[in-house]
Amino acid sequence: MGLAWVLLLSAIGVEVAATASLPRTDSFRDPLWTGLVLLGYALSYWLLVMVIQKIPVSVAYAIWSGLGTAGIAVIGVLFLQERLDLARVAGIAVIIVGVAVLNLHEAH
Repeated sequence: MGLAWVLLLSAIGVEVAATASLPRTDSFRDPLWTGLVLLGYALSYWLLVMVIQKIPVSVAYAIWSGLGTAGIAVIGVLFLQERLDLARVAGIAVIIVGVAVLNLHEAH
């Protein structure tokens, strides 16, 4: 089960990196960045498929999408000149709480 969590975190990291790279695709006119983004998404989904063999799909997908959303929000603020406001902080906090609840529920 430990390997499944490592793969899930890897899937999230790859998905966040691919999403953060979207602006570099120049609306999919740059073939190199477009290919890297598409490859990143494909790798992320493949890792997610490996994960759901050990972790229920509803839990794995909720964590993947929730932490991915929170991760790209943080990357956006730190590296993509997006603004940080109370609504964004609250939204990220709600996502993190939701992921924590899912993990606590899964442990029982």
